[in-house]
Amino acid sequence: MACMKLGSKSEVFHLDGQTWICSSGLPSDVIIEVGEWFFHLHKFPLLSRSGVLENLIGELSAGEAEKKCILQLHDIPGGAKAFLLVAKFCYGVKIDLSALNVVSLRCAAEYLRMSEDYGEGNLILQTENFLNDVFGNWTDSIRALETCEEVLPHAEELHIVSRCINSLAMKACADPSLFSWPMSGRTDSGQSPGGRVLWNGISASAKPQPITEDWWYEDVSFLRLSLYKRLILAVGMSGLKPESIAGSLIHYTKRHLPLLGRESSFQNANHVVPGSTISAPSETDQRNLLEEIVELLPDQKGVTPTKFLLRLLRTSMKLHASSSCRENLEKRIGAQLDQAALEDLLIPNMGYSVETLYDIDCVQRILDHFMLLHHDTIDSNYIVDEEQLMGGSHSLTPMTMVANLVDGYLAEVAPDVNLKLPKFQSLAAVIPDYARPLEDGIYRAIDIYLKAHPWLTDSEREQICRLMNCQKLSLEASTHAAQNERLPLRVIVQVLFFEQLRLRTSIAGWFFVSDNLETSQNASGNLALSRHDGQTQAGNTQDSIVAVGDMRERVSELEKECMSMKQEIEKLVKTKGSWNIFSKKFPFRLKSKSDLKAPKPCNPKQSPSATVPLMNGKENQINDNSGDGILNS
Repeated sequence: MACMKLGSKSEVFHLDGQTWICSSGLPSDVIIEVGEWFFHLHKFPLLSRSGVLENLIGELSAGEAEKKCILQLHDIPGGAKAFLLVAKFCYGVKIDLSALNVVSLRCAAEYLRMSEDYGEGNLILQTENFLNDVFGNWTDSIRALETCEEVLPHAEELHIVSRCINSLAMKACADPSLFSWPMSGRTDSGQSPGGRVLWNGISASAKPQPITEDWWYEDVSFLRLSLYKRLILAVGMSGLKPESIAGSLIHYTKRHLPLLGRESSFQNANHVVPGSTISAPSETDQRNLLEEIVELLPDQKGVTPTKFLLRLLRTSMKLHASSSCRENLEKRIGAQLDQAALEDLLIPNMGYSVETLYDIDCVQRILDHFMLLHHDTIDSNYIVDEEQLMGGSHSLTPMTMVANLVDGYLAEVAPDVNLKLPKFQSLAAVIPDYARPLEDGIYRAIDIYLKAHPWLTDSEREQICRLMNCQKLSLEASTHAAQNERLPLRVIVQVLFFEQLRLRTSIAGWFFVSDNLETSQNASGNLALSRHDGQTQAGNTQDSIVAVGDMRERVSELEKECMSMKQEIEKLVKTKGSWNIFSKKFPFRLKSKSDLKAPKPCNPKQSPSATVPLMNGKENQINDNSGDGILNS
């Protein structure tokens, strides 16, 4: 810490209770009261340095030269502590200027008008010169700014606060490796101030630590909110990266907002970070701090982590923050919802009328904000091809990531017996169909909801099942759905139908490949031009024969799966109702075992088409490549 020595005389002041007495050999002729403290001093050293004291002493001494003067300076900046240093300076006694006392001493000197008109090298000039040295050092600037709180109105008038903030903002935005100021004013106890690590009484040179962009976060987190806010605005105006500003805000919030933690409560909100001079915040102080922090967050999307925003939102509900604050957070989260984690979306319901365990309305609003921002890009940027619909590889677009997130969220809230069907449907229906390459997630959520709500009518069960597309279920999900007694019979029939369609399409495709391989084998044998080419072609032919054999074996396995599916649907018919009722409701017939033969190769161009009614009311045109199957409309 920078230090400046003033004066040369030895100490002549001593304390007697609450009275400071100057033992200079002469009886005191003036008493100055500052708060509850008394100073027994002499007129001449004081009036020769201060214009205010000169006027006060002159007025009281007029006509009463032999009477002791009594002055009151209760309004002096810095109080009795600052006036003691002023008195010592007037007497020429040694004093040490530091970053911890220079601000109050500068304000006191201005209050007493200790300018050059009352002696060369007076206190105003001395403190101003030292302040310039303080502003050149990061640590001293921080400490000086902290002490401005004690004399804030006077420090504001003298522009000390703004000068400290500008100095800190300049250093925070600059490359710290290019300068020599200390990176932190609060070093560990195991390191000496000179940067040398002490071990066993022997000093050794400390290895230089790498400097990261967050080197200034800890120091500024000790500032009070009013000064910290001004500093953040200053660094933003100076061009600091939004990521660094957000990082500092997160660090500051974690220090001063105990309720931000998941397990925090108002009972432990009085916890104070060791070393902090700031008192424990009350609920009102925490609410004000949270609302200020939300306003200071950078507007750029993705700069502030979504996890932190969701924790702020949860805390704002606990603190009953303003509706504008919560709405601000919901919009910020909605803009980057694809970066959220499921566990952070599970916000407990803290409303006055608690119907559900989790705040589903809040998640609905967040999702609506996301969809509103991505509405213009739906038709142009998100195209899902046939391979994606059948469960192939696909890139995780923001919309797909949000779809997976919503499906997971629905599965978590589905067991709540108080969750009404319209709320479940409203949240699930926001996601467009193309955003789900596979429907396994929404199927799982629907199944959990049906299990937790067994009192739903058949109409309501069919209504909730319209949220999923049976054609986009994976093989594992289809197998589960075909045996799921909680699903309406019509949904089970659709699942079996699309599985049959997928099976027949695969078989037709394999036979088509098999014919091409045999044709290629014959043509390649006739066009062999050399011995080398003949050997190569023989190897290719052998590989083709092996491939054909594998496909025929797969076809045999698929035929067995067809037979198993037929048996399952016959069981469903027996358990769900009589065959007559079933056949009237779904006009198709079951093929006999003799019909379940491998389909013959056909020309895809000549295959007829069948119309399949889907749960969402639309009709699908599908190609029937073989003409036979388990289900035939």
